Amino acid sequence: MDIAFHKSCVGKEEIWNVVEVIKSGWHTMGPKTAEFESRFAEYTGARHAIAVNSCTAALHLALEAIGLKERDEVLLPAITFTASAEVDCYFKAKPVFVGVQRDTLNIGPRGIEGKITKRTKAIITVDYGGQPADYDEIRRIARRRKLFLIEDAAHTLPSSYKSRKVGTLADITCFSFYATKTLNTGEGGMITTQNGKWASRMRIMRLHGMNRDAWKRYTKEGSWFYEVVEAGFKYNTTDINAALGLAQLGRLEWMWRKREAVAAFYRRALKDSPAIGLPSVKPDRQTSWHLFVIRLDLDRLKIDRNRFIQELQARGIGVSVHFIPLYRHPFYRDNFPVSVGDYPNSEWLYERIISLPIYPGLTKKELEHVAASVKAVAARFGK
Repeated sequence: MDIAFHKSCVGKEEIWNVVEVIKSGWHTMGPKTAEFESRFAEYTGARHAIAVNSCTAALHLALEAIGLKERDEVLLPAITFTASAEVDCYFKAKPVFVGVQRDTLNIGPRGIEGKITKRTKAIITVDYGGQPADYDEIRRIARRRKLFLIEDAAHTLPSSYKSRKVGTLADITCFSFYATKTLNTGEGGMITTQNGKWASRMRIMRLHGMNRDAWKRYTKEGSWFYEVVEAGFKYNTTDINAALGLAQLGRLEWMWRKREAVAAFYRRALKDSPAIGLPSVKPDRQTSWHLFVIRLDLDRLKIDRNRFIQELQARGIGVSVHFIPLYRHPFYRDNFPVSVGDYPNSEWLYERIISLPIYPGLTKKELEHVAASVKAVAARFGK
């Protein structure tokens, strides 16, 4: 049996929506994008939602809106995808890696406090696997130290923190709609904020620095006249992507319940395996279950994490590791060197974590095979 690490959950509604847009003749950013933004803002409770072509673009625009400058410092977790840090480098700013909590893999208040300097401009939180960070405490630090708080919510739709949906917990929130995410438009992203000035700036900068909705100039409501007020970027999305997003948004809660059911199955099936540690979710928040990450108890095993992955792959199971600590990558190691010994939790986790398949289309038979294989490998190579 071959089980992919991820399969997109796409149905008839997504296909019909895309066909409708293609037939309309309006394929790039236009009325469907505006509708998607409106619906997304309503869902999250944000005043403003700005659709873009990736979460990386969203993060870049967010940092541009807050005025990040050369030599500024941005705090972010040591374990995350490179996009969270690379956008800082666009400004010749410095990404500063913060050690993560062992239970959630998120950065916490103590780690943040210890990394703040006079050059610190912003904090980027990354809600690992979909579980929100400790936002009450982190917001207090940001306010007290006059720092901007940006949430990398690439994993976090439709998570909630103390009954508040993600989208209004930080100054600016950046979502990903990449093919593997919980809402999938192939490529895409969204920015939410309560700040109208920032929203206006990000709308201008996402499309070449034009000072009006450029797509409207091709409609009867629009005008051919516009002005370029800044050297902007080409970060707009398309109505084709927005059509996918609208359909996915309508099924988001259903897809989340399916993911939650997969997570519950894994928890039941693996809870008695002594070499397997299960994800920890704090009681005051809800995770999107973008990832289901187990942790190996290496003291109970005769093999390391890499060999464990090879054994699962030999049984036809697609798995992954999220993520290699950023300071281990050549670019960051060479340009922003740190002492590996300063990140004991990140190193401990990196040696042990494995992401299992979790998506709505997994069948009971496939889930049983994944769980049985994990237990079988742990038993075969147990001490």
